[in-house]
Amino acid sequence: MDYSIHLPSKWAMRFPVLAWLIFWVAAALEVGGDAVVRKGMRGGGWVFLALGFAMLGTYGVVVNIVPWDFSKLLGVYVAVFAAVSVLTGRFVFHENVPVATWLGVAIIILGGLVIQFGSAAKT
Repeated sequence: MDYSIHLPSKWAMRFPVLAWLIFWVAAALEVGGDAVVRKGMRGGGWVFLALGFAMLGTYGVVVNIVPWDFSKLLGVYVAVFAAVSVLTGRFVFHENVPVATWLGVAIIILGGLVIQFGSAAKT
């Protein structure tokens, strides 16, 4: 009996928007988990550390629901993670994000799009 947890391949290929939505959820868990761990390490206590560990573990399961090759999966996910990370820094932690960082994130997102759609291009 197969107990694996993933989307059927036909869904992920027909609905790449669903894969990107899963990546946004995974990125929120990873960024949020890291923020909670940080809070635990800076005086919040072991409860925050445990919650952060749980969030980070859940991220690992969620991101791997998409049944793509590992290199494509994490290559595309990195683009979403970069965007969520910088947006969280800007709007949750009220950080001043330099223009160079926004430009870097745009380049990373472009790279994710190349990884996502580049293999479909005719050579």
